[in-house]
Amino acid sequence: MTAKHPPPVEGVPTADESPTARLDRLLHATAAPLTGGLSPVSLALAWADWAWHLGVSPGRQMELAALGARLARDTLQVKDEGLAATDDDPRFRHEAWGVWPFSQMRAGFRNAETFWREAAHIPGMTAHHTDLTQFFARQWLGTMAPANWLVSNPVVLRDAVQSGGTHLAQGMQNWVADLTGVPLPKDVEIANRFGVGRNVAVTPGKVVFRNQLIELIRYAPQTAQVHPEPVFIVPSWIMKFYILDLSPHNSLVRYLVGQGHTVYMLSWRNPDASDAQLTIDDYLQLGVLDALQAIGRHSGKDQPVHAAGYCLGGTLLAIAAAALAHKDGVGAARPLPRLKTLTLLAAQTDFSEPGELGLFIDESQIGLLDNITRGQGYLSGKQMAGSFQFLHSRDLFWTRRMREYLMGEREQPNDLMAWNADTTRMPARMHHEYLTSLYLHNALATSSYRVGGKTVSLGEIRQPVFLVGTQRDHVSPWRSVYKLHHLCEAEITFVLASGGHNAGIVSEPGHPNRSYQAGTRKAHGPWVEPHQWADRTPVQEGSWWPTWHRWLATHSSPRQPARAIPAKAALCDAPGEYVKVRYAD
Repeated sequence: MTAKHPPPVEGVPTADESPTARLDRLLHATAAPLTGGLSPVSLALAWADWAWHLGVSPGRQMELAALGARLARDTLQVKDEGLAATDDDPRFRHEAWGVWPFSQMRAGFRNAETFWREAAHIPGMTAHHTDLTQFFARQWLGTMAPANWLVSNPVVLRDAVQSGGTHLAQGMQNWVADLTGVPLPKDVEIANRFGVGRNVAVTPGKVVFRNQLIELIRYAPQTAQVHPEPVFIVPSWIMKFYILDLSPHNSLVRYLVGQGHTVYMLSWRNPDASDAQLTIDDYLQLGVLDALQAIGRHSGKDQPVHAAGYCLGGTLLAIAAAALAHKDGVGAARPLPRLKTLTLLAAQTDFSEPGELGLFIDESQIGLLDNITRGQGYLSGKQMAGSFQFLHSRDLFWTRRMREYLMGEREQPNDLMAWNADTTRMPARMHHEYLTSLYLHNALATSSYRVGGKTVSLGEIRQPVFLVGTQRDHVSPWRSVYKLHHLCEAEITFVLASGGHNAGIVSEPGHPNRSYQAGTRKAHGPWVEPHQWADRTPVQEGSWWPTWHRWLATHSSPRQPARAIPAKAALCDAPGEYVKVRYAD
């Protein structure tokens, strides 16, 4: 099937471009790496909003001056302190930070954080500019943290003495290797430790359908009997699917087939410049709906399907469910199996409060990203990773660089980290559409999102919903995920899992220090505030996966004898070919 692209729209890359527009684009795209891919206009507007409001607020100036004087006095009075071990910042918990002069450096830094948490907010600023100012104040302070530098980090100094400088020498080699792009032999060994189809993404199965955008994997049964309703999983298009099929011990796919479910997984092809004009509608039609049609051919079009989506894959699946529920929508155009249940894993449907990721999304930022993608036809994984690195700069950049360059310790990746480094791309047009439609205009939550020219509403979803949020999610904050309770009247079982966006989902039974809360709101039930829900719902130790399995089983028919995947239906072995496509972006 060939995708049919709608006419070009303003702001989206096209073949036609005036010389002056090309000049502006090239200038903006060339300068983008200097600001980490962030719009300097957005940052300047936020700074100007803060500076102007502070400039006309002498009372606020006096408040901040008094606060600064008090914190400076507190810092100068610090000599030795025994509080380092209880610091909520793990960089300063070592006992060496409790000895002067490092105790004073630590206290000064923490007091500076306290000052800027207060100073970054001036009454009258827009909420977006306040958030930007607070965020980048933290980034600036994170750069200046004494833990980042040799002469001001007692742990690094002690290690340098104890190792006779060998760790510093090794760190210098690590720095040169990263700077030049020429890896050390041990770096090559670390990079090759995990391989797709070798020790990750190894659950047995076959690719049973392929088009220009996806491969559909059907996993082989591992029990004598299976529930007849298959589970169809839609991962996010900005990640490789095997986040849900990592090593055998923590593979969600392997767990489901081991519990007697027939599982289908969608694997997105990594797009290139030729895919620049692919739209979200293309991803819906060629991805979700083509896959459902293929599942119907294998399982029978009258056999309903348990549909599950992760992250933006869950958002796309929610759009599909709403479109299929529309009496004149896409479901009327082709024979598709019915969706029996809907599972959304860390997936937002209301983007009015998207968390810190929303800091990087406004008209100016989208304009800059359009200029970047117009020339190359896609947004690369490296460019996407920059924003996520900003969100976790302390852990993903400074702490890691301190250990690798100052203590000579190369990070030892696990399977989740190896997957995270296996980046993907986003087509330029689709990237523009999802930022503007979902993040900027919140069209899905306001029932103004269009599929095939018709508006769709989440309020038309009637299937039981299993909804999962994670406590420390910076990509899909759990309170934002929870807002689906506002948007649809269906029965919703909500689970709040410990962990973050990835680790909270990859939370296999037996994983230590895992817990979750779970509760069900009946169809048409009353609204409960998220903090009230969290306060009244008991915490359960362990993984939420068994709870999901029991929920799926409850909404499934009795088990039947398992059937092997027909040989004539198999195009190749799992994990398929699309997942192996990588680019040196």
